[in-house]
Amino acid sequence: MDTTYDERLAAFSRERLDGRPVPDDLRVLLLAHWEGRDDFTHLLGLEFFEEGELHPFLDTGYLSEAELADPEMQAVNAGVARLTEYVKLVAKGGKGWVGYWVHPDEPAVRPIELDTEFTLWQMTGSTLAEAVAFERSAYLDEPDERVAYGQLAAELAALGLPLGTADYDALDDSDYTVDPEKLMETLIEAERAARGLR
Repeated sequence: MDTTYDERLAAFSRERLDGRPVPDDLRVLLLAHWEGRDDFTHLLGLEFFEEGELHPFLDTGYLSEAELADPEMQAVNAGVARLTEYVKLVAKGGKGWVGYWVHPDEPAVRPIELDTEFTLWQMTGSTLAEAVAFERSAYLDEPDERVAYGQLAAELAALGLPLGTADYDALDDSDYTVDPEKLMETLIEAERAARGLR
């Protein structure tokens, strides 16, 4: 592999995944993106973060000065900022952004979605590619989502990205060990308490 791509993958890992290894499916998607291929983007609807682009939980640029000065808003911002330790977003797509839930109490890294209202959603699938393909299958022309997912899985495999399963019903939809939304509430409450806002 080109050294430049190795360096870019390492930089992406440091910036987006806290140095964790880049999952195999994400590696394939990133290399295609950097090579200017849009086939995966077309199929999965993902737009990867560029270097230096802020995690949505850290981006407060849309808030007014009054909002930024408000103690309640400061508590919320501090709480969600702490959540970035466990929510590693890598791309825009789906309802807002997608990435990984990496809480240490989880038995495995899981895909996760953050919508534009800042609600965290569990995703079905054991990899990011499976999870995004599962969601996309609901919006394809094929009325049967199971068939649509299988067709999408076949197209991705033909492009060099085989999914762990092409069987819609075999996708991992087990609950996360740690609920991201509950943890967000806990972290925000801790920040509120630290500011005497209880």
